[in-house]
Amino acid sequence: MSETAPTAAPVSAPSSTSPVAGVRGGDTGGFPLLRGERTWGFWSFTSVNVSMAIATWAFLTGGSIALFVGAQAAVATMVVGNLVGVVLVALTTCVPSAKYGVEQFVALRSVLGRNGVRLLLALLLPCLLATWNAILAIMIGRALTNISNALLGTELRQDSPVVIGLCLFALALAWILLLRGSSAVSRVNNLVAPVLAVLTLLMLVVILREHGPAELTALAPLDPVGLPLLDYTIALELCLGAGFSWWAITGNLARLTPTPRVAFWPNLIGLFAASTVAGLVGCFAALAFDSSDPTTWLIPIGGVALGSLALLFVAFANLTSMVGQTYSGALSVQRLHQGLRRLPWSLLAALLLVPGAVMVFFPGGVYDLFFRFLALVSLVIAPLCAVYFADFYLLRRRTLHLRDLYIEDSESRYGFWRGFNPVAFVSVAAGTLTYLALLNPFTFESAALFPYLTASLPAFAATALVHVLLTRTIVRPLNKGGYK
Repeated sequence: MSETAPTAAPVSAPSSTSPVAGVRGGDTGGFPLLRGERTWGFWSFTSVNVSMAIATWAFLTGGSIALFVGAQAAVATMVVGNLVGVVLVALTTCVPSAKYGVEQFVALRSVLGRNGVRLLLALLLPCLLATWNAILAIMIGRALTNISNALLGTELRQDSPVVIGLCLFALALAWILLLRGSSAVSRVNNLVAPVLAVLTLLMLVVILREHGPAELTALAPLDPVGLPLLDYTIALELCLGAGFSWWAITGNLARLTPTPRVAFWPNLIGLFAASTVAGLVGCFAALAFDSSDPTTWLIPIGGVALGSLALLFVAFANLTSMVGQTYSGALSVQRLHQGLRRLPWSLLAALLLVPGAVMVFFPGGVYDLFFRFLALVSLVIAPLCAVYFADFYLLRRRTLHLRDLYIEDSESRYGFWRGFNPVAFVSVAAGTLTYLALLNPFTFESAALFPYLTASLPAFAATALVHVLLTRTIVRPLNKGGYK
């Protein structure tokens, strides 16, 4: 039942030793992986995390932070924001998926119900995948364009048809790699991740040598609001959004690791540490070169040769990030309907890449909205992370019943009300409203308490509190959800 090479029937039947083998009805695909079927050890999963983290979205996040704060405040906001976001995401998604070998959105049936998960996936996953894939593809297109301008003397614009063509080419390459499944992701990342880590550290050294800590500290933010505490909290909020943004994909990837410990710690090495260093490189460079676009300052930092090499490897990292998140998304989409599981893997992967291919025709607009997109990620993901966290750790005491995740709703303890748990969605709505009461992610207008609280953390707390209270007062007394 290996996940290493999806074919026309990418999800195979359970082995005879599977803990849910022989269930009647329900879901016939995506059964738990046994320990011997999990292909990623500690260093393999670390390399995947590092390569995903040092994609240009980390540099672009750093550039977005430079809009609001200077270098000194950026260090604090990135360390705190990324650490909090990544730890909450890793605890919520990686630990249960690795403990039981289940896909993240299969485990989430214990919180939202089977039909609740289907609703969430139908609304959320296409939007997230399309936006992230478009951002990564545009980064690849701009990186290759700048390499051409530097080495060949061309004068291609950042929004030229050539950039769009390169974006589409990058998406096509991602599709080809997806045909090989998780083994292709692992092999590419084992090569790319260490090189990217070295290049990122080298760029940091070059920036500090040419400008120095004192000079960097003196540089003003690019476009601050003007109120120091508010600017600081907005930067922290964006970093929290960057940390929470991993929620949709990490669980399915962690499923391929043998233990929760192996699934958890690589996130701190990759998604936190590597992402923070890459973000700081992006922030320092943006402050020094007055541009939040990482593809414009990599060559000025490293010179034509080193800068072009850095752009090339960053483009490779973006490609592997696209493959990793789309692979994880494909496994989740297969849970929506029986018909989707019958689709050839090649067709399903292509369909998931199409929305991003549409968005790359508007490269400038996608770029300009990036920091607002990070705020929107927090608006949506912080409550979803919280409801899963509260349910798994506070209500179920880290225990799931595998058989009930797969059998029919009428027989499953996770059936709730016709496969739907309204209390979980009410809790998520409470967290979302809490966020909106503190910060408008479109205009960045904020309440008086926002500079002291952020918006993501109160939204997380409100969601968890409402979910625990409503579950204990409504769901458990009605003997729904298997909480007894």
